[in-house]
Amino acid sequence: MIAAAGAGPAAGQSVRIDVWIWSVRLVKTRSVAATACRGGHVRVNGERVKPAYGVRVGDEVRMRHEGRERVVVVKRVIRKRVGPPVAVECYVDNSPPPPPREAVAPAGIRDRGAGRPTKRDRRDMERLRGMQAGSSGPVKSSGPAAGTAGAGGPTDSADPSRRSPGRRSSGRRSSDS
Repeated sequence: MIAAAGAGPAAGQSVRIDVWIWSVRLVKTRSVAATACRGGHVRVNGERVKPAYGVRVGDEVRMRHEGRERVVVVKRVIRKRVGPPVAVECYVDNSPPPPPREAVAPAGIRDRGAGRPTKRDRRDMERLRGMQAGSSGPVKSSGPAAGTAGAGGPTDSADPSRRSPGRRSSGRRSSDS
């Protein structure tokens, strides 16, 4: 209580919303709080607010963070970050409960010790994630549009079997001089 009283502003003053959200530990850093305000994820009394909006006692703050909505009512206005036990006393939490962990679908759980996934397992996992099967390799085409310029063309010189025997492929000079 004493820490919260020392961290608060003078009587009747307001505090920036991004500072207050950070001070009561709803987010980890102040820059995350400011970014959430700029992105429209923070509402005070139903209105989207900018990071510099002044929050007062009795305001309802709704914040969307990490896939969860937090609804808190400001009980005490503080300016400095305080410890978790003191921070909880600065607001009334009316947030809906988080979804149970079982509700979130696990992606690709394998038995322990089952080893590396087989090609069939990998294709099944890709199908579950929504990726198309068979689109990982390059598409080959034949004919003149495929990059072959014919006999003696510029692409034939890249063939290592057609190089002259006196040339090295690494491009370095020989050290036996």
